[in-house]
Amino acid sequence: MARSMTGYGKGENEAYSRRFTVEIKSVNHRYNDITVKLPRFMNYLEDKIRKAVSKKILRGKTDVYINFETFSEDDVCIKLNEHLAKAYLEKLDFLESSYGISSRSKLDLVAKFPEVITAEKVEEDGDVIWETLEPALNMALCNFISMRETEGEALKGDILLKAEKIKSITDLIKERSPVVVEEYRQRLTSRLEELFDKAPVDEQRIAAEVVIFADKSCVDEEITRMYSHIEQLKQIFNSNGEESIGRKLDFLVQEMNREANTTSSKSNDITITKAAIELKTEIEKIREQVQNIE
Repeated sequence: MARSMTGYGKGENEAYSRRFTVEIKSVNHRYNDITVKLPRFMNYLEDKIRKAVSKKILRGKTDVYINFETFSEDDVCIKLNEHLAKAYLEKLDFLESSYGISSRSKLDLVAKFPEVITAEKVEEDGDVIWETLEPALNMALCNFISMRETEGEALKGDILLKAEKIKSITDLIKERSPVVVEEYRQRLTSRLEELFDKAPVDEQRIAAEVVIFADKSCVDEEITRMYSHIEQLKQIFNSNGEESIGRKLDFLVQEMNREANTTSSKSNDITITKAAIELKTEIEKIREQVQNIE
């Protein structure tokens, strides 16, 4: 199945007085690059999350954002550093007695000093955290992949339409090629008759020249390969596997472009030259779209 490499998905789950929100988004990338951004206390789950995502995503630069909210008072512990507070108070008393400075509320001052009163997160149960996070992650992945598949199918439809146009252009070149050789023979005969005042010309010599011309301008091999590439492109899109098809398509488009270039370089006919240019234009359009397929 064709999947776009760009996508977005979101999932939420709430349990045990906690809520997890997971957002996944991706853009084009040659490889499978996954970045996980989550609260620091959950760093131990980063590898597990990355593995879960990589099972579903084969290519693209993917960012996974995880947001955590808690509604339980038990999740936070307020700690007082009594030794530090006492040291601050002693210094404040010293300042008062030594310099005649008075303070209305030493409590307010001491409470504002760093590390006196701190809020610490209570150590979480890893199994409970994962049990709450996993459904949100799966929901986000499901929505993310669904969007990728929708966009991928749209790309597939457009690429196959362009492939049909490439086939029709190739049909034109195939039909035109024998005519070009015959037209060359007629022009050559006519030219020789003009030069020699309509005297009989050497048919064997003309035939030899036509054979040389036909050999140099022959694009039968390129036409056959182009038809083969078009069929392979259709087969790749119609395959039922879950493997990445983007790289295969990218290679195939390079081969199609090579056939178009060779056809153009061999051409001695304005019609075929124009057709070859049109071929390259359509192939380039496909190449740009293939860059976005997983």
